[in-house]
Amino acid sequence: MKKPVIAIDGYSSTGKSSISKVIADKLGLIHLDTGALYRGITWFAIQNCMNEDSSIDLQKLFSYLDQIELEFRNSGNELILYLNHIDISKQIRTTEVSDNVSIVAKQKEVRDFLLQSQRSLAEKGGIIMDGRDIGTVVLPNADYKFFLTASIDERTNRRYFELAGMGIQADREQVKQNLTDRDKIDSEREIAPLRQAEDAIVIDNTELTKEETIDLILSHIQKI
Repeated sequence: MKKPVIAIDGYSSTGKSSISKVIADKLGLIHLDTGALYRGITWFAIQNCMNEDSSIDLQKLFSYLDQIELEFRNSGNELILYLNHIDISKQIRTTEVSDNVSIVAKQKEVRDFLLQSQRSLAEKGGIIMDGRDIGTVVLPNADYKFFLTASIDERTNRRYFELAGMGIQADREQVKQNLTDRDKIDSEREIAPLRQAEDAIVIDNTELTKEETIDLILSHIQKI
């Protein structure tokens, strides 16, 4: 029996990736953090395509896309992202990447570059993807779709403590502003905006723990 394809979309710092990892482990699925892919391209752009005013030269980035090789490798129970054979799993979580990823992710050239590879991974089933347009654009025929949301204050706290746990210093108000800016850019972008699929199950986990959110999602998924 073919294993399901699950799409989990939602706002930043609602726990999409960490929750998806646990669900993948429980159900024997492959987990793909699509946001990490966009962060990987953003990290590449910061290293190679910056203007003098510290903005990203998007045209230069587009010309370099064929030089970008992104690959997930298994490390224990975790998929680690490699860019051109270099582990960038920590670098892609920095504030600098967070400040620029929404600009990169809304570019049609970047989304087209990643779209087919994401769909190809899902063709055989048995995968859970999280992002912002999985249920609406990348995998519109997914067997299960979920949309995660939470209050901006709760998401700020989660992101702040996530950074602290990685040894990355951050200002709480700056973190909040970054999330607010990303919400606006992601929701208003012309190409594949962040929005809830009509057939997605909405879960507000402001008052839920990670474990409670996982249990709620699993309760909607038929046993394999």
